Amino acid sequence: MLAAPIMFDGLKTKMMNAARSPNAERALFVISFAESSFFPLPPDLMLGPMAAAEPSKWLRYAIVCTVASVLGGLAGYAIGMFLLEGIGRSIIELYGYAERLDQFQGMYDQWGVWVVAVAGLTPFPYKIVTIASGMAAFSIPVFILASTATRGLRFVLVAWIFHRFGPALAPIIEKRMGLVLTLVILAIVAGVVALRFIPH
Repeated sequence: MLAAPIMFDGLKTKMMNAARSPNAERALFVISFAESSFFPLPPDLMLGPMAAAEPSKWLRYAIVCTVASVLGGLAGYAIGMFLLEGIGRSIIELYGYAERLDQFQGMYDQWGVWVVAVAGLTPFPYKIVTIASGMAAFSIPVFILASTATRGLRFVLVAWIFHRFGPALAPIIEKRMGLVLTLVILAIVAGVVALRFIPH
């Protein structure tokens, strides 16, 4: 029971160290790519501190994160389309969604692009949706556009918030990174929902 939290803590520590290293931007690209297909932790854990540490590069980091995430999403799509019975199912089972594959299929039939959009903005494991998209043979151009729009929006807003407020809140962010990111992402989702449904 303790193995997963301990492993995640170790990965978080390594990511935080990588965010302060000379190769931080390369590491951000690799993590962003991997997170869209199999890696368990979000690139926001690196993106936030990097944007706070070098405010002038916040947009550059957000773009790197977005490009790598979309490319990684295509890798996840390929896994779902061509390697579902091997690698794909193993990844889905690892995250506890194996029994919901049929449900995902129904969601794509009913909601289509909104499945990708919601996953791109929220803390829901994006890798599950990229693999499920390939499994459902979802339109690749629409998948790329939805992924770019939603992941881009999320990463730009996360980077901007840390660029704007990070230096002043650095001690809190360093100790409570997971909580801060959760609050930031929830705020982003709430803002998008408000813009969509509140009459103008």
